[in-house]
Amino acid sequence: MTPRRKTAIVAAGGNSLIIDEQHKSIPDQYEAAAITCRYIVDMIEQGWNVVITHGNGPQVGFIMRRSEIAIAEVPPVPMDYAGADTQGAIGYMFQRAMRNEMKRRGIDRKAIAVVTQILVDRGDPAFTHPAKPIGSFMDEADAKKHANEHGWTVRAEGDRGWRRVVPSPRPISILDIEAIETLVDERYVVIACGGGGIPVYEDDDGVVQGVEAVIDKDFASGLLAAELRAELFVITSEVQQVAVDFGKDSQRWLSKMTATEARAHLDDGQFPAGSMGPKIIAILEFLDAGGTAGVITNPPNLGRALSGETGTWIVADKS
Repeated sequence: MTPRRKTAIVAAGGNSLIIDEQHKSIPDQYEAAAITCRYIVDMIEQGWNVVITHGNGPQVGFIMRRSEIAIAEVPPVPMDYAGADTQGAIGYMFQRAMRNEMKRRGIDRKAIAVVTQILVDRGDPAFTHPAKPIGSFMDEADAKKHANEHGWTVRAEGDRGWRRVVPSPRPISILDIEAIETLVDERYVVIACGGGGIPVYEDDDGVVQGVEAVIDKDFASGLLAAELRAELFVITSEVQQVAVDFGKDSQRWLSKMTATEARAHLDDGQFPAGSMGPKIIAILEFLDAGGTAGVITNPPNLGRALSGETGTWIVADKS
């Protein structure tokens, strides 16, 4: 077995695949993935062993919408299978784009996508309080019809209509971690935990069952970083750096925070749940599990962030 190089988990954000409303087709998504992969290969050239994770929110939404349209003709797609579908399809995009970019640069490495199952607690409070919207907007009558016929939980989303909501439980462990670790040790560029992974639980007999839910990508990526004992956890975002007082006259960009400083800003409400909050929490949990550092930046600035020129670094408190 080849000695492992320093390992970084790179969590590619949603903008890695869908740049704007005019570029949603499959070819458009592949081209966007290929652009992100150029920046990730820059990391490989710097000596990093990279494991890629990615989002899948829009893509799962597309599957759910197709399922809604065809529901009179074919059975609907369960959420865990939709997650598996997107892991395969998006994993293929990154796998192909990484192979092409590494070949172009003369790098003798291979990429491989792993359909990843992640264990959740069936007793997680998220299952009794579904809150993650998925799929398309509907009028009230259609939403309640789906609720009655298919057991969906639905809710009104302001003036835009009604949507299905599903649980978003916390990840506990990655069932396929040994396979991922073996591939990393053999110098594969692994794409894993796509879309937060497929949520599964163990029943009373220890049998693994899929569950209708979604796992936050950043939380799953942080867990992966911890279980692989990675040196670095990178989260790509739409912004080059994290700010406090975002959008206000007093806005201030942050280049570095200790874990304690990040927690203080989080407690002050600087990082809302709908934006930077999960990213900050995921990095803090990685640091709590023994990690050294995390960084948040946008894909074009990955190389500059790793050299300390930009990005927001969050580092463990000194002991």
